Amino acid sequence: MMHAQRPVDGPAPLPTERPSDQELERIASQVRRDIIRMTHGAKSGHPGGSLGCADFLVALYFHILRHQPNPWDMDGSGQDIFFLSNGHISPVWYSVLARSGYFPVAELATFRRINSRLQGHPTTHEGLPGVRMASGSLGQGLSVALGAALAKRLNGDDRLVYSLHGDGELQEGQNWEAAIFAAARKVDNLIATVDWNNRQIDGDVSDVMTLGDLHAKWKAFGWEVLEMNGNDLTTILATMTEARQRTGKGRPVMVLMRTEMGMGVDFMMGTHEWHGVAPSDEQAQRALAQLPETLGDY
Repeated sequence: MMHAQRPVDGPAPLPTERPSDQELERIASQVRRDIIRMTHGAKSGHPGGSLGCADFLVALYFHILRHQPNPWDMDGSGQDIFFLSNGHISPVWYSVLARSGYFPVAELATFRRINSRLQGHPTTHEGLPGVRMASGSLGQGLSVALGAALAKRLNGDDRLVYSLHGDGELQEGQNWEAAIFAAARKVDNLIATVDWNNRQIDGDVSDVMTLGDLHAKWKAFGWEVLEMNGNDLTTILATMTEARQRTGKGRPVMVLMRTEMGMGVDFMMGTHEWHGVAPSDEQAQRALAQLPETLGDY
């Protein structure tokens, strides 16, 4: 298949004005507060994985992505675009989208309410800015991201496609069909990331259905593979910069991201039990006491 070639000097440079690491830390603390307050207010949701991925999504939306929150359009032409495959961690994504300007922060108070645009799993029928696919039916996001990456290539658009997936989600076979396709078609404008926290709803991933050596597995499937600590902003920024530098060279890029479920709240860490359980009044107060309010609660 013939397709438009990316400019020889690679993707366009990142914006020069971006938040400092310290400012990103402040944003991440507020996002974690949003997650606790949203799930507590709704009395449902998935705080564990959301807390674990807060640093990554803050770094992505406030530092890495070349994107334009307003005006927003579904195509994302001329912009980097992102797909959340493990849609149950919607609280962290909604918070980051709102805090980065996609919709009013006050709308976070409607999480999981009837007729809200902020459903438990992201949907597209209400036209929530930033959301380009309904997700939560695990295993589908990589296929969608590949379609978007191919569309950008065919359209001569040199921007990149990013996606995030759960490690337990890799137990779904569709991921591996997509992995084969991506390498075979040399889809080299895609950076996929796996939240490698070894937790899923029924226990540790290694106990439910072990994934083996993920680094060796993705490499064997023909991908460029990087690993990083997903709860350290300096490491995230450095690794994702390297991931960008590896695009445009004939291979898709996979970033295996080690995180801690429940990161930032001591009693939620080290267990799978907070995968899909909302905190009680007392637990929410304990959690919020550990998370400084930095941007103002909604």
